[in-house]
Amino acid sequence: MTSLFFVMLVLFILTIVLLRNKMIELERERNIAEGEKAATEAQLTKITELEKSIQNIDTVYFLYNADYKMHVLKTKVKFKSGSANFGDLTFEARQELYAVRDLLKESMESFVKTNPEASYLLIIEGQASFDDYIHNNELSYQRALALFKFWFPNQKTTNLRFYNLPCEVIIAGAGCMEGKPRAPLNEDNQRFLIRILPKPGLIGE
Repeated sequence: MTSLFFVMLVLFILTIVLLRNKMIELERERNIAEGEKAATEAQLTKITELEKSIQNIDTVYFLYNADYKMHVLKTKVKFKSGSANFGDLTFEARQELYAVRDLLKESMESFVKTNPEASYLLIIEGQASFDDYIHNNELSYQRALALFKFWFPNQKTTNLRFYNLPCEVIIAGAGCMEGKPRAPLNEDNQRFLIRILPKPGLIGE
């Protein structure tokens, strides 16, 4: 009986120890989960704040489209049919596009100063008007790329950067497809869309 009592006592103590260790483990996992949740919520809050600040670029050259979360460049650009040659544009349009580049630089510097831990994507997207040209998707991409080359003629077209800022540039073409903001007048859709996005995962707490 003494031996049986001793065995039962040992098993009881062992059970208590195991239960206590399991409770400690569960509590640790709960704390980790709550910490991760808080970190995720902090990141989402930070990204939301960044997106709101990005919306407030000067309205002289940009019109923010809340439905598509992008800026429509107001500059009127008139290319010849099938052309992505910036020589087609008026002198006034080219000068305005230089001013747009400088404004974007000032805005990006302000974003970086306010949020030094964030990185950004600058998406330059070309559009095209509805016409008989069958390669408008490719053409709108070429026009967007031509805009970047116009802004930075000496920069290589690999790993595109916006100055020396933590901002990677993506070139895209929307063609004349639906699902993008369209101008009321068809001929005004030879234009550029600009989107600035904070890069997820690189936002500090």
